[in-house]
Amino acid sequence: MTSRADVRHEVYGGNLKETVRTLLRTGAVRPVVRLGAIALWTGGLFVVLVAGMWLASPWPHRRRGWRNAIVGRWARGMGWIVNMRVTIVGQRPKPPFFLVANHVSYCDIVLLLGQVHGVFVAKKELNQWPVLGYLTRLVGTIFVDRASRRDAKRVLQSIDQRVASGDGVIVFPEGTSSDGGDVYPMRTALFEWAAQTGKPVDIATIHYVTGPGRPPAREAVCWWGDMSFVPHVLQLCQMPGFGATLHFGGESVSGTDRALLAVQARDAVARNFVPHLAEET
Repeated sequence: MTSRADVRHEVYGGNLKETVRTLLRTGAVRPVVRLGAIALWTGGLFVVLVAGMWLASPWPHRRRGWRNAIVGRWARGMGWIVNMRVTIVGQRPKPPFFLVANHVSYCDIVLLLGQVHGVFVAKKELNQWPVLGYLTRLVGTIFVDRASRRDAKRVLQSIDQRVASGDGVIVFPEGTSSDGGDVYPMRTALFEWAAQTGKPVDIATIHYVTGPGRPPAREAVCWWGDMSFVPHVLQLCQMPGFGATLHFGGESVSGTDRALLAVQARDAVARNFVPHLAEET
């Protein structure tokens, strides 16, 4: 007879085929149920989102409000499906804002969208993904081509337009998701808008925990390095649940030097940062 510990060991190692075989062989139905719920929840709210945005198209303010309401509900529902237990520390910024956070997982997007109304700045490759690219465009994501300096002006104009219209803008200036061991240095380019306008930069710090006897969040929740996406999602959905802490910094940072802003923002995020360790206690 296979124990739960054996199942966890087998599921959290290996590639996609091995993961699927293990889930089928051990009768682990939780990932199947959760993925089905995610598909139904996302598909249903997608219809509601599109219909509402179409009806509100003559009124940009109402269109934005409808988008924020449905996206926020979708994110909170996603968190409920995977049993992400959220703890909020500090005061949420109200739009319009420019918010930076550390980045350790795709779960960061769900966590943030469930708590604040805003749009993300994301790499242009996401725009090319089937289905997901359309969905991210629909909810107002600003795409950036990091390989092109010419694209910077367009991105800055997009950020300016979103903030001027009342949107919040959320960025992950580390440039990639990490293993959660530390806060990476932040790229300066995305701070150019704040430097030019003198607007404040709000701060958020993210941390996850799985609890005693569970695979550590560094492996089970953080998504980094050469981890494959689909096996990682299956592994996450196999877990009973996990905790997520979103710590909003008490003070924003501001200035006219983007390089200095990047350093100050990184330091502000790091002040509330708790490292994700290889083993949790």
